[in-house]
Amino acid sequence: MPIIQKLIIAYKVWHEYLIHLDKISRFSIGLKIDSLFVQTIENLFIASYKTKEQKTIYLNKASDVFDLVKFMLQVTWEIKALDNKKYIALSQILIEFGKMLGGWRKNNASVYRRRD
Repeated sequence: MPIIQKLIIAYKVWHEYLIHLDKISRFSIGLKIDSLFVQTIENLFIASYKTKEQKTIYLNKASDVFDLVKFMLQVTWEIKALDNKKYIALSQILIEFGKMLGGWRKNNASVYRRRD
């Protein structure tokens, strides 16, 4: 699925950044962000195999966890563990992904409402 591939691209970029964080940041907030990325990928993968009604649960989980990814990345940038250039580059990919996720959620919600 293109949306999962977009997130995997973002994760690969993050993974390259993670290994260059200072030791304290890498093993605290860095690993937390890494875990949140993986959780988002997991929820999207599960959603891709569920019925339309069940997709909503996993898409909402993916969206919630993705919001945490963005928030934690912002904190990482604010504490200067991630420089401006890297933060901007990753943010651009995540903005595209966020639009795709929002579209999938909206499409799934409208399909689900039509059945009621």
